[in-house]
Amino acid sequence: MSPQQTTPKRRREHEPGRSTRADVAALRDRPSAEVLVIGGGINGIATFRDLALQGVDVVLVERDDFVSGASSASSHMIHGGIRYLENGEFRLVKESVEERNGLLRIAPHYVKPLETTVPIFSTFSGILSAPLRFLTHQPGKPTERGAALIKTGLTIYDAFSRDGGQVPRHRFHGAKRSLAELPALNPDVKYTATYFDASMHDPERLALDVLFDGLAAGPRARAANHLEAVGLDAAGVRLRDAVTGDEFAIAADVIVNTSGPWADVTNESLGRPTSYMGGTKGSHIVLDHPELLAATGGREIFFEHDDGRIVLIYPLQGRVMVGTTDLEHDMREPAICTEAEVDYFFELIAHVFPAIGVDRSQIVYRFAGVRPLPRHDDTQPGFVSRDYRIERSEIGARPGTTLLSLVGGKWTTFRALAEHLADEVLELLGRARTVSTRGLAIGGGARYPATDDARRVWLASHGDEVGRDRAAQLLERYGTRAEVFLSQIEGETDAPLVNHHGYSVLEVRWLARTERVVHLADLVLRRTSMAFTGSITTPLLDELATLVGDELGWDAERRRAEVAATRTLLLERHGVVLEASAALV
Repeated sequence: MSPQQTTPKRRREHEPGRSTRADVAALRDRPSAEVLVIGGGINGIATFRDLALQGVDVVLVERDDFVSGASSASSHMIHGGIRYLENGEFRLVKESVEERNGLLRIAPHYVKPLETTVPIFSTFSGILSAPLRFLTHQPGKPTERGAALIKTGLTIYDAFSRDGGQVPRHRFHGAKRSLAELPALNPDVKYTATYFDASMHDPERLALDVLFDGLAAGPRARAANHLEAVGLDAAGVRLRDAVTGDEFAIAADVIVNTSGPWADVTNESLGRPTSYMGGTKGSHIVLDHPELLAATGGREIFFEHDDGRIVLIYPLQGRVMVGTTDLEHDMREPAICTEAEVDYFFELIAHVFPAIGVDRSQIVYRFAGVRPLPRHDDTQPGFVSRDYRIERSEIGARPGTTLLSLVGGKWTTFRALAEHLADEVLELLGRARTVSTRGLAIGGGARYPATDDARRVWLASHGDEVGRDRAAQLLERYGTRAEVFLSQIEGETDAPLVNHHGYSVLEVRWLARTERVVHLADLVLRRTSMAFTGSITTPLLDELATLVGDELGWDAERRRAEVAATRTLLLERHGVVLEASAALV
């Protein structure tokens, strides 16, 4: 029997990640809830989880796939936002640092300390303009931040990091020591400042863990992707199934709009036009470039370009991610990384590592998204607050129905933001909080073996079935949720895919069966890192379509359509060029 024909040992239909279309049917069977959350990015998912843990009858809907919008286009960082100090956003920085430290504890499988180095080319630059920006909240002329200003900022930043000592304090080095540690740096460097934030190597999987935690809270928590809120009538919010085109309504006492940069679009569809949002586009490229990867020394290189933008060169999953831009964006247009942005990234790489050549042939993936920033009129994008607020209004024909719209928010603060938003919902429902999410482990972070000894014990107890190397890979990929997968393949051969030895046949089947995959692109872009690392080929797409199709009941025509749609999406949105697909039978 070939790997593609391997059948799963058993199915567990009661798992939180059962087929999405079954979840749509469950919503139609009981089309009411206390709370309807619209928007399945990280903030909507975290709010759903928080409310589910309180026992609230809550429904989450997402018009595309979970974490497919702004949340999928992040810089893969959990950070305090040191540059926000210059804007006087001390509350946001304090909360962000506290949440960063908290996520290192509760999501250690995906959030890990990240050594970050800032190359500095002047001593006193910005020392006068920065206080002016702080006092007036006006951007002024872009000025490179010098050593004195960065030293001051990092000292304040360290002060916010004192609780728990999750990361070391910053350190400063002169040119000689800096070039000894990072010899490929621009020889004009005068200093480097090195501090720690946190990496988030797989944001989509972290968000899915948050989602599954919410679903595991009980049957009063329901969620569906590819289900769009398209209107409001006397029966409630009208939803459209993106797969079948069918529509139905769901009634709720509180509607929570967490659709990020599309918040105004959602409110307009609900008959409540608003102008809260003013999102900006941020793009990234991913390079397969061993020389540049080695030059980073395993650190994120984080610095300011001469136009005042903060940019990064970030080693990630064996590749180098470079970003990001901060450009005004029309929400009626798709967010795409342009050739001009690529040129900009190449310029900044040359500024930091002038001896390392980079060209377009080394780009394996591009992505862009729109930050959910508030409307900012004439304020330059880089100086718009990254803080969040909650807008409240009455809505609909049913008396007492309240609409809460989330404006702003970022990955780092998703847990705290969800707590604030859930508390406002609980107040409207007249209910009290019963569970705190502070310190509560997320998904595969529960019982995660954080020490070397604990890791050896875990691998020894779970490696018999698949081998220790494979068990270590699964632990890295899923945290302790890997135990669920391992329990389901007991006694079966965990054969690798023919066209990607990093994943197995049984693993892909498990993801398709349990993680609400509706389209092939859901698996390729968000359930795995295959696209991000540049591992997608046409034979691999064909193989994946066969495996996913077997699990989800796709016929040959649907499989061909899914491969074609995924190829088009990879080309148009991510710059991935693939050869034509062989016919699937």
